Amino acid sequence: MNTLLATQSHRPWPLPKGPWVMKQTWLDLLFAHWPIPYEQLRPMVPQELELEVYEGYAWIGVVPFSMKGIRMRAMPEIPYTNQFAELNVRTYVKVGDKPGVYFFSLDAASKIAVEAARLLFYLPYFHADMHAEKNGEQINYKSDRKDKRGAQVAFEGSYMPVSAVFKSTKQSFEYWLTERYCLYSMSANRTVYRGDIHHLPWELQLAEADIRANTMTIGQGIQCDVRKPMLHYAQKLDVLIWPLTKVI
Repeated sequence: MNTLLATQSHRPWPLPKGPWVMKQTWLDLLFAHWPIPYEQLRPMVPQELELEVYEGYAWIGVVPFSMKGIRMRAMPEIPYTNQFAELNVRTYVKVGDKPGVYFFSLDAASKIAVEAARLLFYLPYFHADMHAEKNGEQINYKSDRKDKRGAQVAFEGSYMPVSAVFKSTKQSFEYWLTERYCLYSMSANRTVYRGDIHHLPWELQLAEADIRANTMTIGQGIQCDVRKPMLHYAQKLDVLIWPLTKVI
């Protein structure tokens, strides 16, 4: 943990002054991204957030992965909440000079985590039946949302890395997608919050995937060519999370 905090030169802005409140380890992430016309996605993102574009397009991402080692600061891991599968649907925004992630939805296999994230981070979490299994380098992943608060969407597929590990360079598409050190969320009264995070630079690999079912974006009312995503993989990332701060 000391090594993680000691490495900060890659960050686009300094760490928050207060202490971090949560630690997580993210495992076997697939970044599947599709270009979306700005005009199509802009009405679906709160006007208070600037929707970012890369090469003239906004981008929608579907990101399945697993989490482990989840714990609050100065506390041990809590049984039944310290490891589970998660899948999010996201796009990329900024407020001022701080680029971040905006989540359309987040599905998780832990009911406790879903309710806690909704309460503490104003994030649109939903409970789902989820299964992630690793067979060699291949990840077999399935998610079926059961939460009645959201559309009944699903994801099923297999994916694996197909290149050597690399770190993205500034100005690259991979850097634009992944090197973001906060999320943005909005409360019921339309107050915008930022949640800062910290981690080392992403170690990425190109990926291939057999996506057999994916209604995640359709459930958000977002149309994209689900057959041809841009694919990247990351094996592991340790992450520190800070409490929300009011932005607008």
